[in-house]
Amino acid sequence: MISIFTDGSSRGNPGPGGYGIVLLWNSHRKELSEGFRKTTNNRMELLSVIIALESLKRSNEKVVIYSDSKYVVDSVEKGWVFGWQKNNFNKKKNGDLWKRFLEIYPKFDVKFHWIKGHNDHPENELCDQLAVAAALGGGLKVDAGYESGLYN
Repeated sequence: MISIFTDGSSRGNPGPGGYGIVLLWNSHRKELSEGFRKTTNNRMELLSVIIALESLKRSNEKVVIYSDSKYVVDSVEKGWVFGWQKNNFNKKKNGDLWKRFLEIYPKFDVKFHWIKGHNDHPENELCDQLAVAAALGGGLKVDAGYESGLYN
C-alpha cells in the first residue's frame, strides 16, 4: 500500500499557489512540490492529488490519499465528480483538472481519508510547508487552465 499526503496553497485566492506531496511506501519516502504564478487553493488541492497519482510507477496499487481538502475528498468519495463528468463538467470549476484526475484515478485502488488541516499531523504539516514554499518561490509556472479563464 502507498500512503499519499497532499496539500495545496494559494497566497490570495486567486494568487500565487503551490502544492506539496509526501508519498510513503515500504521504507521509502518521496516529497514533491511545485509553484504557479496565479491559481486558486482548490486547484492546488486537486492538482496535488493528480500529480501524486501520476508519479506512481505501477498501476493497480492500493493507495490511500490523506487530504485536508473537503472539496477534493467529498467530490470523489460522495461521487459528485462522476455526475459532473456525465454533464461534461458544464458550469463546473476546474473541469480541466477533474478530467485529468479521472484519467489517472481508475488505474489504482484509491481510498480517500480526510484529515483536519493545521492539526499537528506531521505529513500534512510538511505538505503545507512544501506548498507554501513552492507558492512563494521563484520560477513559478503558468496554470494554463486557470489563466485561460476556461475552467474558473
